[in-house]
Parts: sequence; structure tokens; C-alpha cells
Amino acid sequence: MDVSEIIIPGDTPGTEWRLPVLRFFGCDHKAPTIYIQAALHAGELPGTALLHFLCERLRQAESEGGIAGDITIVQQANPIGAAQSHFGDLQGRFDLGSRTNFNRDFPLISIADRATLIEDLDDYPATDRLKRQLMHLALGADLVVDLHCDDESLQYAYIDEAFWPEAADLAAALDMEAVLLSDGESSAFEEAVGFAWKYKVPGERRSRLPGRLSVTVELRGKRDVDPTLAKKDADGLWRFLVTRGIVSGETATTAFSGPAVPLDNVEILRAPEGGAVLFHRKIGDRVAEGELLATIVIRPGQPGGSIDLHAPQDGLILTRTSDRLVRRRGDLMKIVCGSPSRASRKAGTLEN
Repeated sequence: MDVSEIIIPGDTPGTEWRLPVLRFFGCDHKAPTIYIQAALHAGELPGTALLHFLCERLRQAESEGGIAGDITIVQQANPIGAAQSHFGDLQGRFDLGSRTNFNRDFPLISIADRATLIEDLDDYPATDRLKRQLMHLALGADLVVDLHCDDESLQYAYIDEAFWPEAADLAAALDMEAVLLSDGESSAFEEAVGFAWKYKVPGERRSRLPGRLSVTVELRGKRDVDPTLAKKDADGLWRFLVTRGIVSGETATTAFSGPAVPLDNVEILRAPEGGAVLFHRKIGDRVAEGELLATIVIRPGQPGGSIDLHAPQDGLILTRTSDRLVRRRGDLMKIVCGSPSRASRKAGTLEN
């Protein structure tokens, strides 16, 4: 295993950020190559734990000559966000300087322009340097896996329709309970990588990308960080590497059996007013249209002081907020449904 660091100078004198990069070099130049990163939102650590255990297995495989394709791993992809805290609370989702989500505003370029990502880096602030370095690493591989997690959540993934159903092997290997088929219309990391491949010829969009993959995996919720789950997920990602011929090994072939739906089929339950939320159903529950899901207590103890929220259609509760004091229009649940939501949705990601 080769270990290196990318040095990212800070925007004030005397500061810099270090980005560790782990590399396993394959013995078969025809095998696919993969880039895996975790904790782009610095407080989302299930992926970092997964990669800790996966690397143990990869080092063993390396010693036995069992790595066919090159593997690049960035196990803590956001040292800038990891250093941000406010009154003791980690603030790893948004850059406090620019107020920008660390998983947005990645450059939308053609793969032909990959080299330009790391040219004239001194012209960019630290957060943009970080994003450009990460994207440059990713575009050197055939397959890209970005490990995230949600708040309270089942295991699921965002996968561009250009990679489906080929990517069902990843969904099966990681025991995902749902796949959300995205439209590739945002500047999030995995969609920016897909954009570069789609527009290999500038101005000409390819709708299918065989042999490629760029995916965001949501490894359950923020609190689901423990050795048992991390080892289970590491075993799942190992199975995927075997399936794609990146490492040697035998593994049983399984099929993905969960729902795979477009983003339009996700109902987002939002709070009509701020207050204390009382949930009547939990993640993983299947619910019927009209079923009571949550109550918002807006004026405790007063007549008519609460609002009941019901399921807009049949579906599977995929995520739930861990907050119990919610703001007006705050997201409470995501529900995967068989039909499109009647609510309007902007192209791109479901949330900021």
C-alpha cells in the first residue's frame, strides 16, 4: 500500500490541510480501476470506518498478489470540514466561509479537460483546491464510489440512470434497501464525475456509460458507526470488487431486490410549522396512503395545538430526521413510492 499526502495551503498565513491518499497497485492493466472516498461531509463517518476494515483486507490481498486493478482510497476526504466546529458541534457539511455545501460546486468539465483541474491551483481558495484535487483523483479511475450517510436512514444509494441497471451489483453487494435513480443534473461530486464522462466529446451527451460508475452510497445514519456494521459493509464492498474483477476471490452472486425509483418518486414529508415532532412510524416501515406518520406540536397544551401529517401515498420510509424540534418546512422523512410525487421538484439533488 502506497501512502501519500496532498498538501492544501490554507487561506490564511500559517495554515494548511493534509489529504492522505492510499493506493493499491494492480497487476493486470486490463482490470477496472476504482476510486473510493469517504467523509466528504466530514461528520459522516460510517464510510471511514468501512474503509479502515476494507484496507486491512486489501493489504492481505496485496501480499498474496490478489489485486488486479488499481485502487485509490481517500478515507477522510474533507480535512477542512473536520476542523470546523461551532460551540463544540462539528460543522462538516457546509464551508463556514462560503456557506457552500462541501458536496456541491464541483467543476462541470469534460474528461478531456481533466488536467486543467489541478492547473493554477493558487488561483483558488482552499475549499475549491480540495474539490479539484478530489475530482482529479476520481477521474483517473473507471469506477467511483462516494461514501456518505444520512440522518436516520436505511442503506441506499443515488445512482445516475446512465449507470443503471449495471450498478445493481453494487446495490446487491452492499445489501441496499433502495436505489434512487438520479438525473445527473447537479454539481454534487458523483454527478460532476458522471458529467465529465457523459460529455467526453464537449456538447455531445452520452446517455449510457458501460464499464463506468459514479455513485453516492448512503451508509445508513450518522450514528450507525460501529465495528459490526463497518465490517459488514467492508465485506459488501469487497464482494463488489470481486464481482468487477478488481480483486481476486470467490463470492456468492446475489440480486438486488429493493425498489429502484427516480427521484420524482420520493415523497419528502415537511413540517408545515415549527414545533416538537412526534413520529408514529420509523425508517423501514411500509405505509399506506393516508396513514398517520407524525404529529407536530406547535402550541403545547392548547386546544388545536398540534398538526397531524399523513402519508401522501403508499411507500417505504427511507429516512427520518433525528431532530425533534423542527423548523417550518424542515424535512421530516423521505418516502420511496411507486408513483411520482405530486409535489414539484427542481432538477438535481433532493436537498442542499
